[in-house]
Amino acid sequence: MENTKVIKVGLLGLGTVGSGVYKLIERQKEEMCQKTGADIKIEKILVHNIDKKRDHVPLELLTDRWEDIIENPGIQIVIEVMGGIEPARTMILQALNSGKHVVTANKDLIAEYGKELLDAAENNGTDLLFEAAVAGGIPIIRPLKQCLAANEIDEVVGIVNGTTNYILTKMFEEGMEFQEALEKATELGYAEADPTADIEGLDAGRKVAIMASIAFHSRVVFSDVHTEGITKITARDILYAKEFGSVIKLVGVAHNTVDGIEVAVHPMMLSQEHPLASVRDAFNAVFVHGDAVDDVMFYGRGAGELPTASAIMGDVIDVMRDIQYHCTGRISCTCYRSTPVKPFREVRNKFFLRMQVENKPGVLAAIASVFGVHKVSISKVIQKVITDGAAELVIVTEAVKEYHFMDALEHLRDMETTREISSVIREY
Repeated sequence: MENTKVIKVGLLGLGTVGSGVYKLIERQKEEMCQKTGADIKIEKILVHNIDKKRDHVPLELLTDRWEDIIENPGIQIVIEVMGGIEPARTMILQALNSGKHVVTANKDLIAEYGKELLDAAENNGTDLLFEAAVAGGIPIIRPLKQCLAANEIDEVVGIVNGTTNYILTKMFEEGMEFQEALEKATELGYAEADPTADIEGLDAGRKVAIMASIAFHSRVVFSDVHTEGITKITARDILYAKEFGSVIKLVGVAHNTVDGIEVAVHPMMLSQEHPLASVRDAFNAVFVHGDAVDDVMFYGRGAGELPTASAIMGDVIDVMRDIQYHCTGRISCTCYRSTPVKPFREVRNKFFLRMQVENKPGVLAAIASVFGVHKVSISKVIQKVITDGAAELVIVTEAVKEYHFMDALEHLRDMETTREISSVIREY
């Protein structure tokens, strides 16, 4: 189309996601004008190693100098897919302060420095969008900020890490132990060489901090999120979950209560009837409850080259439309409240406890007494004799404050009749 405006883009990073963004821009070029009123052009791509062979990208687009992007007045949008805190934080701040719009997939950065970056965007009347920072290709940030904005949201619960969900699916469906399932996930490329951020719940914790901040209109940072991983889950725990008609998932949980925001990531037993229970393999899902909409769930691929690029390009298209209609910076930080985050020790949860105890009279009564002292109500007890004079005891509690249960657990560990505390898993 003649005289069509061209919006130029600078891309920071050309790894898996950056390559996906490049491919999607090339794929969408012909229709971009119909969608936004302007054409799009990648002006420069910042890479660490400019000499690395990249057959699919013209060499003249590549640079290893940030100055080639930040000092180019023609570049209006910066897409950041490098990851990590620095130099991404400095680059994004410089871009915003120079009047450029930013689209990022950087969950680490948004979970920790979201306020600083959003304030910079607001001060400069620029767009800062980050749909891809949570749940890959699944739309969740925009629905929370826009589609569900008329709701008072009191719950956001999600499976937002594909690696751990794949591992737990294999354990549930094929009876694998954790280590075997992790090796399978690594072999298929679902798990990184160092999977710590995934299997210890850190990745999910950052995403939950971002979702809670937006859903409850109050700042939640990663350090506010209680995080536990899945490394202690065993095939035996999975068998009990099946016996109870449940599944075990690594779940991010955020509740907006009258006493403050509750936010955590930990393994959880979910009834097989809960919508999240059917989310298998590396798929993600986020379940939201609002006072007007009631229950809604967002489901899809939470990572990967093109799913994540899809979310990024959705943001880029939004920015292009804002530029065309001169309305950039219209949705900035939505954290207008100062709701306290409740200490995790004060949060109420139901617990599944599996322990090995001496198989002799009076032990069960003594354990019940300990729970009574610490204000823990028991809803279910299963005792199965195993070997070597020990019995496996499974206790399911009613909802109890975390610190009451943990105090009871310490008491139980100190009892001579306790051989081992095998598992502690929360129930939804």
